[in-house]
Formats: sequence, structure tokens, C-alpha cells
Amino acid sequence: MSKHAEVTHNDKRYIELGYNISYYRKHKGYTQEQLAEKLDISRQHLGAVEAPNIVRSISLDLLFNIADALEIDVRELLDFHGNAKKKIWRKSHQGNLRHIFFLSL
Repeated sequence: MSKHAEVTHNDKRYIELGYNISYYRKHKGYTQEQLAEKLDISRQHLGAVEAPNIVRSISLDLLFNIADALEIDVRELLDFHGNAKKKIWRKSHQGNLRHIFFLSL
């Protein structure tokens, strides 16, 4: 596999990771500002991590801290097939919450 293909594949992973962080942040009811404060990072940094048009790598420390702040297993943030999100959507849908959504590449 060429280096270019690896970068493209990883870019997609970082974008999906950003979507997952955004999804679980919203599901928890946090704004970017609130979550960033819990993580001791700027809102702009968190916004760049979540933004689908910006490919921003993050450290494992930050990834673990995000999962802890959102009270989820870190594997849920790395689930790029939407299995965990589908389970939450079904559970939330039964509770008649209409604002829950998920995006998948």
C-alpha cells in the first residue's frame, strides 16, 4: 500500500473520530465549551478535533480523557461502524428523544 493511501485512510479515521466525539458530547448534553473546560483544552482545539473539514490528530492521553469526561469506554469513540451509536439511538428513541442523530462516512 502506498504512503498516500495510508494517509487518506487515516484521514477518514480522524474525521470519523471527530464525528464520534461530537456525537457522544451532544448525547451527554455538553457544549464544546463545557467539554473543553473539563478537558483543560481550548474550545477551538476541541472544535478542530470535531470538525469534519479539519484533519487533526490527537494524543492517546486526550482520547482517554475525552472518554472519561463523557463517561464512555474509549472503544466507543473508535467504533467507526456506528454499532454503539445505533444502540444509543434505539434506547433514546424509545425514550422519545428527537435530537439524537449520528453520521457515518
